[in-house]
Amino acid sequence: MKKQGLLIIALTTLFFNCVQDKDNPVKLTHFVNPFVGTDGPGNTYPGATIPFGMVQLSPDIGIPGWDRIAGYYYQDSIISGFSHTHLTGTGAGDLYDILVMPTNSRFNKRIEANNFKPFSSFSHDQETALPGYYSVDLLDYGIKAELTATARTGIHKYTFPKDSVSQIHIDLGYALNWDSPTDTHIKVVNETTIEGYRKSAGWARDQRIYFVIQVSKPFKSYQLYNNDTLVSNSTSGKNTKVSLNYTTEDHESIVIKTGVSTANIEGAYKSLKKETTDFNFGTYRHLADSIWEKQLQKIAIETSDIDKKTIFYTMLYQSMLAPTLLSDHNGNYKGANDTIMKAEGFDRYDTFSLWDTYRAAHPLYTIVHPDRVSDMINSLLAHYKETGLLPVWSMQGNETNMMIGYHAVPVVVDAYFKGIEGFDANLAYQACKASAMDDDRQIDVYKKLGYIPVDEAHENWSVSKVLEYAYNDWCVAQFAKDLGKDEDYNYFFKRSENWRNVYDSVSTFMRPKLADGSFIEDFVPKAYSPYFCESNAWHYFWSVPQNIEGLIEAVGGTERFEKKLDSMFTFDPLPGDKLPIFSTGMIGQYAHGNEPSHHVGYLYNFIGKPWKTQNRIRQILNSQYKNTPDGHCGNEDCGQMSSWYVLSSLGFYPVNPAQGAYTFGSPMFNKATINLENGKQFNIETINNSNENKYIQSVVLNGKELAENFITHKDIMNGGSIVFKMGSEPNKSVNTKSIKSSKIYK
Repeated sequence: MKKQGLLIIALTTLFFNCVQDKDNPVKLTHFVNPFVGTDGPGNTYPGATIPFGMVQLSPDIGIPGWDRIAGYYYQDSIISGFSHTHLTGTGAGDLYDILVMPTNSRFNKRIEANNFKPFSSFSHDQETALPGYYSVDLLDYGIKAELTATARTGIHKYTFPKDSVSQIHIDLGYALNWDSPTDTHIKVVNETTIEGYRKSAGWARDQRIYFVIQVSKPFKSYQLYNNDTLVSNSTSGKNTKVSLNYTTEDHESIVIKTGVSTANIEGAYKSLKKETTDFNFGTYRHLADSIWEKQLQKIAIETSDIDKKTIFYTMLYQSMLAPTLLSDHNGNYKGANDTIMKAEGFDRYDTFSLWDTYRAAHPLYTIVHPDRVSDMINSLLAHYKETGLLPVWSMQGNETNMMIGYHAVPVVVDAYFKGIEGFDANLAYQACKASAMDDDRQIDVYKKLGYIPVDEAHENWSVSKVLEYAYNDWCVAQFAKDLGKDEDYNYFFKRSENWRNVYDSVSTFMRPKLADGSFIEDFVPKAYSPYFCESNAWHYFWSVPQNIEGLIEAVGGTERFEKKLDSMFTFDPLPGDKLPIFSTGMIGQYAHGNEPSHHVGYLYNFIGKPWKTQNRIRQILNSQYKNTPDGHCGNEDCGQMSSWYVLSSLGFYPVNPAQGAYTFGSPMFNKATINLENGKQFNIETINNSNENKYIQSVVLNGKELAENFITHKDIMNGGSIVFKMGSEPNKSVNTKSIKSSKIYK
């Protein structure tokens, strides 16, 4: 275990043991470890933000690479500054806007690895991360850096030693990984205010961040640079920066506030005016902590296992790091049509990693954040009005077209059937249909042939596309049916069965097809090929959440389906197999580190063997998440990996994310209370709970014993209680009645 992980556990245990008074409980923010995922493949950042905030103020190592996608990597030993925007747990390196770095005369070494930027060594022993707060000692300068944030403002506090050459550098030319500035601007307004913008291209091609920086202490002078050439008080170019000069006394603190907007300077000024009234860093740190505490209190768990409690609240915390705010206090934002748009009556969000998050994150939001979900749906519809399509993978007012499918559709359809209010259902249906009928991304071929043939294109992903499109089509069909659009229902429902066109009864796998309709030869199911999106045929075989019953029948019945499921978890890769970077968290061929596997452990419920689901889900919960910096087995992916844990540890999961129901797994905690926004509570009690007692013996919902192995969304939102009685051996006679995968549960 890493040293920082041990420190976090020790401190958390100390908090827990020292405070037993029920009237003064330990705050839940103390059970969050933002360092989880900063080592290994997690790609998370440890810095300061608030739930779904526009600003993610976090340290940057300053050196590029896959491990530093989020700017920070736990194994590194230097920091090159603190930038205001970051992605959480993705596989693409972008953002890192507006780098700030304090220095002084104690150290001036430069290295090529970070492009000769100022840097300092640091130690995890002098580093702290909590929700909404980050601090670190910059050892080479003797400067303590502290960060916090409001929704649209980043606040820095730098405590300096005595020095006549203390400086604060603001670098707009700084770039990392895929990110590259295209146009930057700095204007020194006066001795306490700097304004400007940073426009850049990367994963998202047209990013715009306007900013206003205010400092608590006037700087005595400054140097303004354009491509390392000194200029006057205003400059524009691809590489601009300014260095603010101070004389500091020992332990003197300077606070910096950075308000941002994606629309204009006026919006950035308003971010400062509305969210920060002074330079009292402690006030904003306390406010961020209070905001996080309120959100974490939406699910209260009881367990004597402090490590598991920390993992749970860390996952709940990480589930709220995306999507992120895009609109400013004026409602303005950079639209996906590259013009300045205005959100009327809702907050505009972006950073929609939909291929990942439609599976568990968005269903979780419908339970704990339904009011915010309304804004998210309106944000998806705003993207549609701006471009004619729902987003695929959008960020910073751009469509990246990363990954596959049109997975905004299940998010919208799920919200519609769950009764999320505040959006136009007819407009939503129009948007879903338009995305399903678009001719881009080989949808034209899919519509014509009912499948997508293999070709020589890189990342053809032909089989995966068919399966993802077919599921999305089922969602459109259900939406059409409820709105009385029978012709559309029949058309899209037929398309939802296109998975059958790539099912090969000989190999019993989804198999790539040629343009003439024949399957490819030399097919190896465990091989990673261009035909499957970041996966292989084992992973994608199960991707028919809209018709699990049909898949069972196609493979030859429940017995053969069960054997195939068993093999999924026991057919281990060979030592010589070449596994790609995204195949992590392996249990046999099951890869928890990547999303297509996430529902597979629950499929035993569909063949009357729920105890096998209970065994596998408990295994995944215990083995794939840790309270350490390398505690994620794969990319966290904007809340999906963490949301899987939150839902699964509570005891249920949405195999079909758009049907309004959740099938049972194996609950981990003695008690959990979901405090709903409608004022009601849903209580989950687990009797005889332990690591050994992972099998459900009975389930009682609101006093009635269940034969089913699922509950509906309505059951939760109505409030009430569910009681799981657990045991060390399977009870094979209970809860064998499974959910119907093709049914909408209103």
